[in-house]
Amino acid sequence: MPVKRLQRGIDLPDPVAAPGEVVIDVVAASVNAADWKARAGQYAQSKFPLVLGRDFSGVVSTVGSGVEDLKKSDSVFGVCEAGQEGAYAEKVAVKAAIIAKKPHGLSHVNAAAVALTGLTAIEETLKLRAGETILIQGGAGGVASFAVQLAKHIGARVITTTSAANRDYVRDLGADEIIDYNAQDFTKVVTGCDAVFDTVGGDVAQKSFAVLKPGGRAAFIASGAQAPKPNRNDVISLRPAVGRSRQSLERIAELLEARAIRPPEVKLYRLSEAADAHRLSESRHFRGKLVLQVR
Repeated sequence: MPVKRLQRGIDLPDPVAAPGEVVIDVVAASVNAADWKARAGQYAQSKFPLVLGRDFSGVVSTVGSGVEDLKKSDSVFGVCEAGQEGAYAEKVAVKAAIIAKKPHGLSHVNAAAVALTGLTAIEETLKLRAGETILIQGGAGGVASFAVQLAKHIGARVITTTSAANRDYVRDLGADEIIDYNAQDFTKVVTGCDAVFDTVGGDVAQKSFAVLKPGGRAAFIASGAQAPKPNRNDVISLRPAVGRSRQSLERIAELLEARAIRPPEVKLYRLSEAADAHRLSESRHFRGKLVLQVR
């Protein structure tokens, strides 16, 4: 039986496409904070040995029964089903209904980098509207850099926090106001926001409620499964769902093809260098997305 080769000499059988699934030859896989948290055993569902990785881009190699809208050799991208890992591998089996065809002009590396984005947080959870003001915490990160561009596309005024080294990067993405988190306390200079999108977590998440106007809403993706509890009763705290649907991915593709959004800056690693990518991801001091080149 063919096998996929993992680090440390561990061999696993190739996945088989169940009804409604396809097997994808993975070309690139994105690295997310959730990956090193799973590796560290921070999720109750993690069972070892574990093949990590959630978002990917690649080519369909096998089509399971009942799948009629994808065929062998289609280039696709997407995010594994909730609770599923496995993109750091040569092959992964995924439900066909939650992946989408990769835009022709987008490389597999860039497709992997945009599969998991702030799309659902901005459009569906926060329901951001033109003319509103949003604070996006950690604007140079992969998810946040997508959110900055999407918020500008919607017509919002965008404030973001970042380091001085990334000021030009987030300004080029469209940020209207930039706060150097090493030199300024954002709660002292930002007020009256309609919305906050936090990708940082910790104390930053809790302090974010201070900048909201009455009736404001905040969405958090770095504070665990539950959104933090506000320290005031006139704002809303939300935990957005990750958009695992073909509709969400096709919306991303539409924005990219219209040049309303561009992929984030990518730092590329070989699959064998995943440990190095995790070290940088865990430091939280990097720009854009970290991506593993699988093939």
